[in-house]
Amino acid sequence: MIRYLTAGESHGEALIGIVEGVPSGIPLSAQDINVHLARRWLGFGRGGRAKFEQDLVHFFSGVRFSKTMGSPIALKLENAAYLQDKSGWPEVMAVDGSGEGIEKITLPRPGHADLTGAQKYGFDDIRPVIDRSSARETAMRVACCSIARKLLAELGIQIGSHVVRIGEVGYASPMEYAQKVAKLSQNGAFGISAEADGNEVRMLDADLSRRCVEHIQSVKKDGDSLGGVYEVVVTGVPVGLGSYVQWDRKLDARLGQAILSIQAQKGVEIGDGIAASSSKGSDVHDPITFDGASFPRTQNRAGGIEGGMSNGMPIIVRGYMKPIPTLIKPLGTADMITGQGQPTRYERSDVTSVPAASTVAEAVIAMEIANALLEKFGGDSLEEIRSRMKDF
Repeated sequence: MIRYLTAGESHGEALIGIVEGVPSGIPLSAQDINVHLARRWLGFGRGGRAKFEQDLVHFFSGVRFSKTMGSPIALKLENAAYLQDKSGWPEVMAVDGSGEGIEKITLPRPGHADLTGAQKYGFDDIRPVIDRSSARETAMRVACCSIARKLLAELGIQIGSHVVRIGEVGYASPMEYAQKVAKLSQNGAFGISAEADGNEVRMLDADLSRRCVEHIQSVKKDGDSLGGVYEVVVTGVPVGLGSYVQWDRKLDARLGQAILSIQAQKGVEIGDGIAASSSKGSDVHDPITFDGASFPRTQNRAGGIEGGMSNGMPIIVRGYMKPIPTLIKPLGTADMITGQGQPTRYERSDVTSVPAASTVAEAVIAMEIANALLEKFGGDSLEEIRSRMKDF
């Protein structure tokens, strides 16, 4: 099994990651990761940090001659904001010293981890909470999980995503875009992302994209923010990943946890899960056929998972993101030291980052699929895994 840890703060010197359990022999270069780190900055409505933060990963261990060695992989991402921003972050986030003379931030923002985090860890300054709970952490998660994604790609498993809705603008139902997604993914899910990445908001419809941009511009003028919905599609997944025998081995449960672990994600569905709750069973369940070698379904409203296991159809996961809680137009809060009511303090943020969240979701789903695959087939090297899958 592959496991990973991230460390670092949003305005600290760097983000650090360690990925352990990666099989040997996987072709891997910094560019394999940097391409997905760049995709994380895609999307109209991003804030000022995107203008100067250039995420380029550096390997410290675990890779030799452009292949994984089976040993732990250590990664680093420098935070350009630490030095390039003019807010004195080296002093504010200093590792040493007493903190004397550094302004304490005591106005927690509604919808953030600020107040609860300060109460939990006993801080009289919410800066430590702001910086670790920040979505900046997802940059290192994308880096770590892109290693698992490279393993999957070597085994013919592809992951793509696109945005379904931002705020009030989007598709009314999956049926409106299902045919286009199926066409784009005929040769693998990479085709979906290739199409979406060329769009300002990572949507597959030009008219909806234009309306989304106008919606974002309007909301920005009002000092507000937007959430939305995105869809991740995984193709080439073999039958039988996950299991029905225990609750914590169900693949859909593991994918749900992965999505909800991303900052600001408040909901997740597999296939047409939400629509299915108000539909008849005869409309929801996917008829089974036989093509002489396998048992495909005539539709895929289950999203490729039945009974907690992959069924050979494309896996479809949708994530639901709340509006970003940092607003230009302040909400009310109370000073956590004095209790006095005041407007919230503004921290640099985006109007919406649903397009970015969709690329982060690809990454965390890659890690869960990779671990489910290793659980089923095992193997310490890429070639060993490949041979075992060939015999399946």
